[in-house]
Parts: sequence; C-alpha cells; structure tokens
Amino acid sequence: MFQVRIHGRGGQGVVSAAEMLSIALFHEGAHAQAIPSFGSERMGAPVEAYVRISDQEIELREPVSEPDMVIIQDPSLLHALDVFAGLSPNGYVLINTSRSLEELGIQDKLAHLPAGHIHCLPGTELALEYLRRPTPNTVLLGAFCAVVESFSMESLGKAINQKFAGIVAEKNIEAAQAAFDKIKEHIGC
Repeated sequence: MFQVRIHGRGGQGVVSAAEMLSIALFHEGAHAQAIPSFGSERMGAPVEAYVRISDQEIELREPVSEPDMVIIQDPSLLHALDVFAGLSPNGYVLINTSRSLEELGIQDKLAHLPAGHIHCLPGTELALEYLRRPTPNTVLLGAFCAVVESFSMESLGKAINQKFAGIVAEKNIEAAQAAFDKIKEHIGC
C-alpha cells in the first residue's frame, strides 16, 4: 500500500486534490481511498487530506500517520506543523515553492531521503498562469504523476473532468500537464 498525506490551508483545494487523485487511480484500475481531515473549518486554517493506494481492497479508514509521500501545498506550514512526521525513509516530498530546501530551512529534515525523492515546484505560480487563481491542487497532482508514475496524465485528465467542466477543466489539465513537464525536466529543490 502507498500512502499520501497532503498539507495545505482551507481554500487551496486540499480535499479536492485527494479526491481527484483517488479518481485518477481508479481509472488505472487501482484501489484508492481519499480521506479528508478538518481541524478548524475556516478559510486559511491548516487542512490535511490522505490518500491510500493499493492493488487490493483497502479496509483502513484512519488518517495516514506513516506516509510514503507528503505533498505540501502551502510552504508556510513547513515551520508551523511537523509535516514530515512518520515519512517513510524511502518517501517522497513534493513542495509548492520556487525556493530551495536551504532557503526554506528544511534541508536537515530531509537529508535522509534518497536522491530524486524531493521535488520543489512553483505550483501557485503555475496555477496563476494557467488558472488565474492561486489554487495549486491540480498543478501538484500533475507533478505527483511525474514523480511517482502510479497513474497516467490521461487518467488525471479524466479525474479533473469529473470534478470540473468545460474551460475550467481544460485549464486545470493544461496546468497539470505543465507541472508534469517541469518535473520531468528535473526541477529539484
């Protein structure tokens, strides 16, 4: 089983990202489960969502405490919460930022991870460019697709089309593809 924990703030589409990720995985024939977690239900409050991926039926229903991948939609949470708690020694990290790990002050927290398992991507900048809104959720899903390769961009496009319609879906797919391409060009932290 592969487990993902997504950190962000209310209004960034953290829960929608988890839902779209699980739908994309269903399109690949995998078993997937999206679990939202809400603390305070106010705009801007820290929010987590979890996704489990398996080739077998998933019976767990609790939050992910030992993720294989952590996606950080809001880098201000890096010093506010222990977002890397329980991360697998071979885990992956995807951070929505154009800054380096040194600039973020977190290089020591991630030094144990294998090379190529940490990726930084200016997701909000890409979202503003393609969507005209600072919502990096689909952008980061495109990056996730490139990093882990557990589902195709075609399946992600289908999931986005299930969540959004018309031009909004098209723009989100374009933004996700742009992120996928940037990660494949090997943009690291």
